[in-house]
Amino acid sequence: GSFSGFYEVFSSFLTTGLRFLINQQICPALQHSSLVLLNSLLETVPVRTPVDQYVGIDYSLLSDPDVQSDWMDMEFKGMFYPLGNENDTLLNTAIVPLLKGKERMVYFSVSEYFFDSAMYSYYKAGVLKTEIPEKKMSVDLAYLLRTTFFGAIILLTPTSSAKEAPLLLDLEVTSAPRCTIKPSGITISVSALMNVILLPPNAKPVMLSSIIMESRLNAKVSLKGKKLAIKLDLKRFRMYSSKSTLESLALIPLQTPVKALLQFTVMPIINERTLEGVQIPLPEGIDFINETMKNHMGFLSVGADLHFYKGLREVIYMNMQPLSPDNATVSN
Repeated sequence: GSFSGFYEVFSSFLTTGLRFLINQQICPALQHSSLVLLNSLLETVPVRTPVDQYVGIDYSLLSDPDVQSDWMDMEFKGMFYPLGNENDTLLNTAIVPLLKGKERMVYFSVSEYFFDSAMYSYYKAGVLKTEIPEKKMSVDLAYLLRTTFFGAIILLTPTSSAKEAPLLLDLEVTSAPRCTIKPSGITISVSALMNVILLPPNAKPVMLSSIIMESRLNAKVSLKGKKLAIKLDLKRFRMYSSKSTLESLALIPLQTPVKALLQFTVMPIINERTLEGVQIPLPEGIDFINETMKNHMGFLSVGADLHFYKGLREVIYMNMQPLSPDNATVSN
């Protein structure tokens, strides 16, 4: 009884001292140790790496990871660039995504800039173009092209055949496509020029017309392991002439067959590449499972659980171990 007051004072002093020691010394030490281990884990993430022979991607951190007691936040650049000129990059004007969720272990966002920088890089690399020879066209389309009024030229006669003078469609995107993400879906806007060319034998190619094409593609994003893949579908399409209203009216019968041609010849080539996907910044030994996706204004959010197919400790220690003398190589 007589020592109760002393016990209370001593207990209060001890509790305050321990709290001060934990907050000022132990917690910072643990946080520093965790950041060291985190950095070792992040070293397994490819930061700046080629995607293919045309473009690369930069996943460098924009700031140090923000580590708290129950969550961690990391901000990656997520920018594509043309390998031919790595300094030619698109300015990032996208909004900063705000993520909220507790149902999954991890959440990450992909802004419109991610897709825009990819399309900008491919456009700058000069690969957004193709040629379609007459043998890949439908008979109806070839017939329409041979009987359509192009400016001041009336094309031979319907009896002229591919053997006499084959047709060639030369397609090229005229500006970098743009991505728009809304809760209702993801769309890609593309402007291109289609040159209709006649290839008479033993003579120079004859330009019949240059047709402006504007199209809108629907994009469906999926997550496969560590890769973000996209499937594109041509929805809206229109074509017109920059020369005259009369020529634009003459192109109306070509709208449907040209759209069908693009769907069966160009879109499969594009989707073959986009469905291969691009790797997202996830450390070695970890995959995503139980993915959920949601569209927002200006960005896409993905929630997922983590599957460790390698032990976390194994991955960290593997990157912390120095090179052993047995594994070292000496060049003569």
